[in-house]
Amino acid sequence: MPAYKYLDPADIRRLKNYEFGAKAMVEGYLSGRHRSRQRGSSIEFHEFRQYVQGDDPAKVDWRVFARNDKLFLRTFEQETNLECHIFLDCSASMAFPEKSDRLSKIDYASFFAASLAWWVTSKNDRVSLTLFDQGIRKFIPPGSTRGHLHDLLTELENTRAGQGTSITDTLARARPLLKRKGTLVILSDFYDDPAALFRALNPYLHGGFRIHLFHLLDPTEIQLENRGLSRFIDMETAQHLTAHPHSIREAWNAEILSHTRALRALAASRHADYTLTSTADSYFTLFDRLRTH
Repeated sequence: MPAYKYLDPADIRRLKNYEFGAKAMVEGYLSGRHRSRQRGSSIEFHEFRQYVQGDDPAKVDWRVFARNDKLFLRTFEQETNLECHIFLDCSASMAFPEKSDRLSKIDYASFFAASLAWWVTSKNDRVSLTLFDQGIRKFIPPGSTRGHLHDLLTELENTRAGQGTSITDTLARARPLLKRKGTLVILSDFYDDPAALFRALNPYLHGGFRIHLFHLLDPTEIQLENRGLSRFIDMETAQHLTAHPHSIREAWNAEILSHTRALRALAASRHADYTLTSTADSYFTLFDRLRTH
């Protein structure tokens, strides 16, 4: 496999031996157990289904194509996982912190997204990628091939933080694109209204998707640094404030606490998983979360 910015060979070695892998396949942590359709010789034939972008061309039944001039896959019954849909926030605020030795939030999210995509496709399961800010910037439909993984990893490398955020609009526009239920993984700093977010998630929840919200914040967003007079700039609106951090720390901490509590409470009431994660922690902690929830 060629070198990719966000897919570390050390991470691949770790994932190959990761307990999550075998356990997820047996107990269905990633998407829940269901009847899936995969090609095979020792399992029962199920039906033909039309080819969609991202499917493995090797599974096409060319005899059917010769008769009908249409691409169909010969599918078989097998117990396995379904699909994983990764939504990655590429809004301007995800570029924080700039010019730092710490990973920005978008880099942290991209490392995890790349590792998760590799893991899913290594099991011959399908993964999609949706990059968004004010709306959908790029959608890569579900697929499981090496070529599909290459396209996904390349897209992550070429992505830069953009404009403002509208997770709600993105979720509304993306729902018709996802033809099958599965696990929905959203990587964002969630600077959005919690109630509006969960209204937008309702069609996914009612459709049987499993939802994982990974709330990514830099350590200095969770707890303001103790430093002198500073200028704070909103990366999405360019509004700014000059203040001593100690004078606003209490209000800031209260606001962050209120926001995360609202997200956590709404997630619990909707049976979705919510995790607040510091980008100072290893992104493998997110795999641990997927394994146990």
